[in-house]
Amino acid sequence: MKPAAKDTDAYISEFPEDIQEKLHLIRKTIQQAAPEAVECINYGIPTFKIHGNLVHFAAYKTHFGFYPGASGIAEFKKELESYNTSKGTVQFPLDKPLPLELISDIVIFRLDENIRNAKPTRKKK
Repeated sequence: MKPAAKDTDAYISEFPEDIQEKLHLIRKTIQQAAPEAVECINYGIPTFKIHGNLVHFAAYKTHFGFYPGASGIAEFKKELESYNTSKGTVQFPLDKPLPLELISDIVIFRLDENIRNAKPTRKKK
């Protein structure tokens, strides 16, 4: 078993060029939708955080995994009908165009949700 990538660039570089291009598109789409989010590796895959986990994404043998959590899947259930989904994940086939606008919409929804649910910080006296 190989060690987890230290950052998103290292993660993406592990894949063939055509997959790298699509991973870069997913990453850029997330960055544009949530520019304040912090990028890291969590659970061994690229993750964006702001007031907790925002979304994760990954590449696999037959699909790209996109992980907006259960609320993101539930909110966009109709738009995601043509994709394999589970409680908190959606699979985008490698050989189909990525639904970048939908990814952006889901990220914006999750960002708004995380901001609404953020616990206020106490100010020091």
